[in-house]
Amino acid sequence: MAKTWQKFSQIIFLVLFAVLIITGRMQLWMGLFALSVILALLFGRFYCGWICPINTLMKGIIWVKRKLKIGKFNTPFLITHPFFRYAFLAIFLLAFVFVMKTGRKLPVLPALLALGAGLTLFFPEELWHRYLCPYGTILNLTGSHSRRALTLDAGSCSGCGTCSKVCSAGAVGQTAGKKYEIDRGLCLLCLDCVARCPQDAIQYHRRRKV
Repeated sequence: MAKTWQKFSQIIFLVLFAVLIITGRMQLWMGLFALSVILALLFGRFYCGWICPINTLMKGIIWVKRKLKIGKFNTPFLITHPFFRYAFLAIFLLAFVFVMKTGRKLPVLPALLALGAGLTLFFPEELWHRYLCPYGTILNLTGSHSRRALTLDAGSCSGCGTCSKVCSAGAVGQTAGKKYEIDRGLCLLCLDCVARCPQDAIQYHRRRKV
């Protein structure tokens, strides 16, 4: 049921994004994003999994690639260096400041949409979500401290690795005990791991106090 509501949400916000682009009111979308950054402290990166039009379009491309059995290149090792992530964020912020200061309209958000979709044609989703997306870099800062997040019950986990394989953001890593854990700062709350876990070991819980 949650996945059904998620798809409905993604379609609604994709349409809203298109309408705001056409009407030239992208500042409203940036306001929505700013609000999601704050709320990520409470609920995690729901913007990525439920709202982001880039992710929605990427999922459609991945579906087509699977149907046509189109392969993909591995993520270039050089791109995984943190420099690229923060350099891309700096470029995004500078472009945004330029627009605010000069009043000139630059297609920053449509360009990001095209770039994310274009890269997905050739590379894994992780390349965009984890290493390049400026939205994701910002949301990582607050999402890392979210009160609620997807958590994996170590007692129920069989160590099969399904969650790690289906995670499009590379947010699931293996521990020293051969179990798996989810990095809340990287997790997109896409719920793919929840839907595919054979042990039903992943739940959306309030963060436990240490």
